[in-house]
Amino acid sequence: MGIVQGSGVDTSLNDLGREQARAFYETYREISFDKIYTSTLKRTLESVTSFMDDGIPYEALKGLNEICWGKKEGQRITPEEDAYYHYLLQQWSQGNTTLRIEGGESPEDVRDRLAPAIQHILSHVEEKTILVCMHGRAIRILLCYLLNHPLRNMDRFEHTNLGLYLLNYEREKFTIELHNDLTHLRVLS
Repeated sequence: MGIVQGSGVDTSLNDLGREQARAFYETYREISFDKIYTSTLKRTLESVTSFMDDGIPYEALKGLNEICWGKKEGQRITPEEDAYYHYLLQQWSQGNTTLRIEGGESPEDVRDRLAPAIQHILSHVEEKTILVCMHGRAIRILLCYLLNHPLRNMDRFEHTNLGLYLLNYEREKFTIELHNDLTHLRVLS
């Protein structure tokens, strides 16, 4: 619909999102996840509801929510809004990661609220295989945090709705095995 969402617009999945969620579930339903972590927004819960229906325990963490786009949330994307968004991305890529839209969050703000959520997840050492469902900009920021990359590099991590990043965690270090894998979505083409 061309509307800025962020963390302040809590919409459900549309038909395409439900198809993508179903395709993701059909591909990965045989994996024995110990737990699912989501943001508190409906669209992430709906994306993994089939796994939860199978009895996999889950926990919604506010720290995994999407970036807050402030006063822009709920607004239509006009050419002026789009130009400002690209200006903001350019500023972030130049290292100005404290810059935020009025009333919103900066990448550093998001990183700072993601960190305790990740520490909470990591504190459950008995959970070996987990599924984390969250949002595009927050994922990019999270990957920088987990891999010790500067936040200015966040856009190097591609994002597609229901894309899969497979990470391993060994000896207190994260590595990426799969980058934004979309194999499971090919059935929708």
